[in-house]
Amino acid sequence: MTPDAVPLSGSRFQTEPARLYREMRRDHGPVAPVLLDGGIPAWLVLGYRELHQVTGDPVLYSRDSGLWNQWDNIPGDWPLLPMIGRDQPSVLYTVGERHHQRAGMIAKALEGVEPALLRRHCERFADELIDAVCTTGTADLVGQYAMLLPVRVLARLYGFSDDESSGLVTALNDMIDGRERALDGQRHLGLSMAELVAQRRAAPADDVVSRMLADPNGFTEEEIIQDLMVMTAAGHQPTADWIGNSLRLMLTDDRFAASLFGGRHSVAEAMNEVLWEDTPTQNVAGRWAARDTQLGGRHILAGDLVLLGLQAANADPQVRTDAAAFTGGNSAHFSFGHGEHRCPFPAQEIAEVIARTAIEVVLDRLPDIDLAVPADSLTRRPSPWLRGLTELPVRFTPTSALGGNRP
Repeated sequence: MTPDAVPLSGSRFQTEPARLYREMRRDHGPVAPVLLDGGIPAWLVLGYRELHQVTGDPVLYSRDSGLWNQWDNIPGDWPLLPMIGRDQPSVLYTVGERHHQRAGMIAKALEGVEPALLRRHCERFADELIDAVCTTGTADLVGQYAMLLPVRVLARLYGFSDDESSGLVTALNDMIDGRERALDGQRHLGLSMAELVAQRRAAPADDVVSRMLADPNGFTEEEIIQDLMVMTAAGHQPTADWIGNSLRLMLTDDRFAASLFGGRHSVAEAMNEVLWEDTPTQNVAGRWAARDTQLGGRHILAGDLVLLGLQAANADPQVRTDAAAFTGGNSAHFSFGHGEHRCPFPAQEIAEVIARTAIEVVLDRLPDIDLAVPADSLTRRPSPWLRGLTELPVRFTPTSALGGNRP
């Protein structure tokens, strides 16, 4: 690893990641040396073409984390273990035919979600959250809304009761942020999933977990528990950040002002713009080189960890020659990944329904909403992996709660 490797941490990932990625590309090219917590070396792929190359070759750039040449240097309490695990029997770290079977099992279980029912769940939970703040005239649309909604919807789809879903938010946030409580969050999430799987094994129902258990390929309960943890983490936090980042864009960018006054088509445009310019999933860990190779002018050794710089690749000037241009309906971004390990299409659809419904309910219920603080005072969570607001304070004319009586 080069001596000028960039630490994958610090305030700049929170305050100015786009500029940081540009500087890294200028100084290192499309593949940059980086350091993870504890000085652990890795490579961050910044180039669009290079990221396409890595994600399109699952043999050379494997998801098998057992290949990593740094395991001897990783302590047992390393805070990134929930994000970069060893011997984890989840779909993320499974390769070959078994991966295809597991990805198919997950996709089929999610395809069984009835679209109208999903929409009703989203609207009901969104209305309940808006009811809790609508009479006050002020709210934090991140902490009091976006961070609470996706996991409640997902928990209902999986088979949790509403009461059981309440403890999952904190566990997910702790796990994904990769700080001192990451391992505790992972344990809480795993125990919750294990209890639900045991319940559904004994009493199947019409839900995602029951459909996963009924899959004919015969996955173990431990495999299903691990996959549920992945599905929940990937489905909740990025979707919550998609909601928050989209609302921020609509409240601060004149191009999307119509969204605040009934222009529903521009809601979809704002959501797509966020996936290009402010994607919730900034960087993904990762891939491991199966042999020595060359990538973006770098010599990659067998076992090296290659991180996927989704946001940096979306902004690659080699493919985005006019970075100021409105992206419109262009969906060639990397925000859902690429290749055989990309986010399953049914999961993307569910995330989009949750995010769009969440935004539309806000605009329906709080029609004169406005940002309550200067736009430049908004701050982000200190995570190199996910990009989301710490809060989104807004003000509006107080309105009456619906109390379950949506028109």
